[in-house]
Amino acid sequence: MNLRTAFDDFFKSDASGGILLMLSAVAALVIANSSLAGLYESFLGSYLAVTLNGTGLEKPLILWINDGLMAVFFFLIGLELKREIVEGKLKNPRDVILPGAAAVGGMAVPALVFFAFNSSSPETLGGWAIPAATDIAFALGVLALVGKRAPAALKVFLLTLAILDDLGAIVIIALFYTADLKIDYLLLSLIPLAGLVLLNRNGSHRIAPAILLGAVMWFLVLKSGVHATLAGVVTAFLIPIKDKYGKSPLHALEHGLTPYVLYGIVPIFAFANAGVVLSGIGISDLLSPLPLGIALGLIVGKQVGVFGVTFAMVKLGLARLPFGVTWAHIYGIACLAGIGFTMSLFIGGLSFSDPALMNEVRIGVLSGSVISAIVGYTVLVMASRGEERQPLAAETP
Repeated sequence: MNLRTAFDDFFKSDASGGILLMLSAVAALVIANSSLAGLYESFLGSYLAVTLNGTGLEKPLILWINDGLMAVFFFLIGLELKREIVEGKLKNPRDVILPGAAAVGGMAVPALVFFAFNSSSPETLGGWAIPAATDIAFALGVLALVGKRAPAALKVFLLTLAILDDLGAIVIIALFYTADLKIDYLLLSLIPLAGLVLLNRNGSHRIAPAILLGAVMWFLVLKSGVHATLAGVVTAFLIPIKDKYGKSPLHALEHGLTPYVLYGIVPIFAFANAGVVLSGIGISDLLSPLPLGIALGLIVGKQVGVFGVTFAMVKLGLARLPFGVTWAHIYGIACLAGIGFTMSLFIGGLSFSDPALMNEVRIGVLSGSVISAIVGYTVLVMASRGEERQPLAAETP
């Protein structure tokens, strides 16, 4: 096997995105604790300005990544959500009930766990949503490492749960992470929005005008104080599934954008946000309310929320387990749902501007995500090796 074939095989694997994400995080962790730490910080803090006659945007590079590149990430999530709602896994409400309920439990319980540890710390309480998120790429990557030993229906369950989890995260960002609202810019953003609606209604087959209008809306939403990543989601939902010629601009965009987001934007985000400074950190720091609430929210909260709600739904006769899936598999998926990483770090960045608190956020997210990944993988491998596979009828009361 030559090098080119090896690269092709790697990028065709479902695990490739998660592996690259992990390597980017490790690289950030190593550099942040090396002699290159100063260069790393100064590079991310360097300012980039795009202005015209003194009007425009001037932000440090880290915010261009978190506000700009992540808007493209959310744009892709929006495309996936619309496709799944119109013609995919979210089209049939019956198929959504169980993973949907699990997603709600997997967001609510981690937030409660975080609150339990931070209720007496007003300065950290704003991070309650950090452990509520699941990283799709990382979680699916770990599941892919289990291979064909896991039932095919398990991937669909995890994917649906993670998609709905991301939808919940988008709603949380919209409702709770808007600061210094400027109505004039928000009203101006309705102009490109109207243009997008018109293009969608007419079944426009041209992608460039929609992207241009989306970029203008992103700028205006960013200036309004509402988080600009939401402009990416709104733009995505206004890309036509079918144009007037019967072709799919949405499918074309999703297919073309996925490798750039999976192998470019998400690893860049991980590299820019996962640099935990370990010097001076002791046991007391690891056990402080913020990192402990995040880590236990991801590890314990996700397991209790996802598995507990799924168990209750099935035993109450409101839903049934997917074919070939056992309770051990569901527990493994509940563990994988605790891999917050990208979304958790993103929400952490929205919650805290203090570098010291963000370092604690990184500690909590990384430790919670790594432990969740290891436990989830171990449980799924053991479950897949088990001889006992309960039939569907045995899982319903």
